[in-house]
Amino acid sequence: MRRAVLTTVSTSTLIVLLLTLKPHHSAGPADGTARSGVAPAPTSAGTPRRGSGPANGTYAGAPIDTRYGTVQVEATLRAGRLTAVKVLRSPSGNGRDREIASYALPRLTQEALNVHSARIDAVSGASYTSAGYIRSLQSALDRAGV
Repeated sequence: MRRAVLTTVSTSTLIVLLLTLKPHHSAGPADGTARSGVAPAPTSAGTPRRGSGPANGTYAGAPIDTRYGTVQVEATLRAGRLTAVKVLRSPSGNGRDREIASYALPRLTQEALNVHSARIDAVSGASYTSAGYIRSLQSALDRAGV
């Protein structure tokens, strides 16, 4: 009987503690702007062509500041489809940041190329880097007008 009471009290206490935890903060501002205030222009002759046909060119995404460093990507489009993504900046402040980036960024790039958009899932264990990557890629696609 004592074990049942102790187990119930312990479980209840654990549940209350878990419910009082606050969720983690987002990787950046909610309005989609980069904290650095830098608004890079497209890196090639590609200019946004909203409504006038498929986008072509290479477009730099906004640099997104995350808890562990800045993430910035460059997207290449042909006939309005994402054909390449190049990582321009990634968190690299210490060995762990570089390790996370080395496994997360190739996975994010492959998934983005598979679906031809920024609507991709985050990589487990790299939440901040994933969020920065997705936001930077989306800003590049917005610049391209797709």
